[in-house]
Amino acid sequence: MTKSKPIVIGVTGGSGSGKTSVSRAIFNHFPDHSIMMLEHDSYYKDQSHLSFEERLNTNYDHPFAFDTDLLIEHLEKLLQYETIEKPVYDYVAHTRSSATIIQEPKEVIILEGILILEDERLRELMDIKLYVDTDDDIRIIRRIKRDMEERGRTLDSIIQQYLTVVKPMYHQFIEPTKRYADVIVPEGGENHVAIDLITTKVATYLK
Repeated sequence: MTKSKPIVIGVTGGSGSGKTSVSRAIFNHFPDHSIMMLEHDSYYKDQSHLSFEERLNTNYDHPFAFDTDLLIEHLEKLLQYETIEKPVYDYVAHTRSSATIIQEPKEVIILEGILILEDERLRELMDIKLYVDTDDDIRIIRRIKRDMEERGRTLDSIIQQYLTVVKPMYHQFIEPTKRYADVIVPEGGENHVAIDLITTKVATYLK
């Protein structure tokens, strides 16, 4: 008996929307199943050819920051039940690490990232497309809390980056992809009804 094709669940939304919480809720709902997470953030472009100062100016919220071609290549391999070497991004050096992670194929692939619905080729590989829709005010508060606690950033630097890069890129590239979503999830990981509906749908694929 041949294996059925893995199912791909795309989870997107703005920074701080709760998309990672939604992805983890789906992942944790199936502890005994063959399931994996694949983050678009792992596929930021290699910038080793640039000076450190030039790397600091990278707009990480723009589609050009991602090596989406490599992500598509890897996703197509996983859909054929082939193992991949997932890249690792070094956020300190602002470029791709020399290390990679061996990722075995799974029956369910949760693909998560702010711009995964922006590329038509990626959209065509997804079976379920989710957009986590959270108010701008809540997202900036979550971002401030995260960046100050986990990344040692100053309040001024977070606000400056948000106003000059994050917010404009969200409205230019991320929010317009909402129209491609099969399901819009308000309030992210707190929306237990939406997560229950999605996990029930995924369970039907796994039967």
